[in-house]
Amino acid sequence: MLSKVNRLKKQKDIEWVFKRGKGVKEAFLFLKFVKNNLNASRFAFVVSLKVSKKAVLRNKIKRRLRELVKSRLSKIKKGYDIVLTAVPGLETKEFWEIEAIVNKLFKKAKLL
Repeated sequence: MLSKVNRLKKQKDIEWVFKRGKGVKEAFLFLKFVKNNLNASRFAFVVSLKVSKKAVLRNKIKRRLRELVKSRLSKIKKGYDIVLTAVPGLETKEFWEIEAIVNKLFKKAKLL
């Protein structure tokens, strides 16, 4: 679980990232990010019904993404609001494959 400081919880904040943010896509993940005026980066994870109808599977994907972000938190640049969106097909990937995709995404976005 990410600490409270690193969570992007309010719907209006997430909408702001989607409206104003820059996007990067890699395989089955989409990353949107926008600069905030805080000393910490905040994250949100979106896994829609299109990915899987089963809540158990959607939550599993979110847990995996959260853990990958948490392990890289010290390396990720501070002061950004970031939303990671899963695209259908991600549910079939293993943890190490998702890890490689997340690494490529953050490097593409120049957030590492």
